[in-house]
Amino acid sequence: MKVEQLYTGCLAEAAYYIESNGEAVIIDPLRDVEPYIERAKADGAQIKYVLETHFHADFVSGHLDLAKKTGAAIVYGPTAKPEFEAHVATDGEVLKVGNASIVVLHTPGHTMESSTFLLRDEAGKDYAIFTGDTLFLGDVGRPDLAVKSDLSREDLAGFLFDSLRNKIMTLADEVIVYPGHGAGSACGKKMAKETMGSLGDQKKFNYALRADMGRDEFVKEVTTGLVAPPQYFPKNAVMNRKGYASIDDIRERGLQALSARAFQAAWEAEEALVIDTRHQDAFAKGHLPGSIFIGVDGTFAPWVGALITDLQQAILIVTEPGREQEVVDRLARVGYDNTIGYLDGGFEAWAAADMDVETTPDMTAGDFFKLYNSGAPINLVDVRRSSEYDGQHIEGAYSLPLDFLNQRMSEIDREKRYYLQCASGYRSMIAASILQARGYQDVVNVQGGFKALTDMGIRTTDYKEQITEL
Repeated sequence: MKVEQLYTGCLAEAAYYIESNGEAVIIDPLRDVEPYIERAKADGAQIKYVLETHFHADFVSGHLDLAKKTGAAIVYGPTAKPEFEAHVATDGEVLKVGNASIVVLHTPGHTMESSTFLLRDEAGKDYAIFTGDTLFLGDVGRPDLAVKSDLSREDLAGFLFDSLRNKIMTLADEVIVYPGHGAGSACGKKMAKETMGSLGDQKKFNYALRADMGRDEFVKEVTTGLVAPPQYFPKNAVMNRKGYASIDDIRERGLQALSARAFQAAWEAEEALVIDTRHQDAFAKGHLPGSIFIGVDGTFAPWVGALITDLQQAILIVTEPGREQEVVDRLARVGYDNTIGYLDGGFEAWAAADMDVETTPDMTAGDFFKLYNSGAPINLVDVRRSSEYDGQHIEGAYSLPLDFLNQRMSEIDREKRYYLQCASGYRSMIAASILQARGYQDVVNVQGGFKALTDMGIRTTDYKEQITEL
């Protein structure tokens, strides 16, 4: 029996491959399904089941394409109502995979159809649980993401309490926990950086599995401090329940190589959004006027999902040559299926065609440090999340989290100069590009961000009251 975790850092998401005696199972696959097919092919195995722990909100799963390409059956837990062919299992149902078996445990709470898959080895011993968003290492799934539920988050938290106590905590301590996400996912609050561990350790160290915790305390704990989920979450959950276009069709449309002139024409005709996915330093030195930066080497897909409200928005991409399909795939992973082409030859081809080019002013951390200490009046905007700002920030910095930049654009004065800072320079360049694209021209990105500046000893505070006006 083989068990492999296939972890995707950008989404902090874990899919799983299980194989026994020539049969394989994939749990919670991403939309680009080739790695799972190739993995089974390497073992000479047939994928028998695609198991979905729930209707995911933070990514579009690959269940439909994977089932179509392999003939595997899609399986959900009890109460799921997918709008496509799938097997809705009963609580306690056993699925045979080679000489191993998987028991479906209905564990509602994160969502009502949420289920945990208990893997038993060839000897029939409980080996591991694949918990999806029911149980993480150090945390549990948030109870406020169910789509069109008549239940409150407190109601769902109560179901989650029962699921954990009655279905999961009764299992042996040596059972391995394989969660659906790790640290960095918005599906929980306190996830550990590890992506697998023992159930015994979770019983000892996970705040939500404390043996003496009562229902009311649990409900209060898991519902306190929840921030609004990214706007694309409910839209992805609907796609996962209703169905979606094949990744092959999305690639065929998105991987249209366009010359600089054709790119410009498509941009205007389709009222497209141009996303430049190169490194922020390259973007600063030159980019297409009106394009926005979201670098593919950062947390690309979640920031696309947080900032672009229309999943049907026509998108054109500027990438490093050779990375076009990667970008199209990663957009599709979070439901942005309407990529309509890429700039053939990248930014260099645009510049070579003598098209207009724009730069974004940036400043080294050292130069900003000197300016800050000179006493000159400056408008410093911290675009990190509120929790990061509240923990520690540069004295005099104004908090305007990137997550809410679109909603709070009116707070920015077009006549003033702003220095933008995040943790490292990635998010602040996203913010600078959005502001530039909307006509705010006097913005400066601070390279290296908070980390570089604090390493130099810039003045900081954890006093939470920010400046009230920029």
